[in-house]
Amino acid sequence: MNTKKKTQEGTVVQSRRARFDYEIADTLECGMVLAGTEVKSLRNGGGVLTDAYGEIRKDQVWLVGMKIQPYSHGNIQNHPSDRTRKLLLNRSEIERLADEVKQGLQLVPMRVYFKDGLAKLELGIGRPKKQYDKRAAIKERENKEEVRRASSQRGRHHHE
Repeated sequence: MNTKKKTQEGTVVQSRRARFDYEIADTLECGMVLAGTEVKSLRNGGGVLTDAYGEIRKDQVWLVGMKIQPYSHGNIQNHPSDRTRKLLLNRSEIERLADEVKQGLQLVPMRVYFKDGLAKLELGIGRPKKQYDKRAAIKERENKEEVRRASSQRGRHHHE
């Protein structure tokens, strides 16, 4: 009997500020070079992308600043929590990213998820939003909330 392992796919860590702070033009899926204890810690939801960013060094892409908590059942071989991790992309993707970075765009880690048992990173390419863009986004969100609240208030009065 052939029992295939169920494919796991689900976001483990997400950067909530990425789309708020950056105007994302494109996203890319890339693999990450991780230690075994890092993978186990990620599966338990132990990662933070808050201060993380992508960087290109010597024709390779690196993830800097992502924190992965030490694995709870780890031992002396446990990983350092904020080490720089290599991202796995093919040469043409790296060259394209390098061109976009030269044009002033930045590499923004969006989320970490598992796909077919492998940890993947969704890397966004975008430029930082200006302060007034952020204020406009906040105002739009508040207006939508107000409209939603008003419509739910109206619905309650009709039932009385």
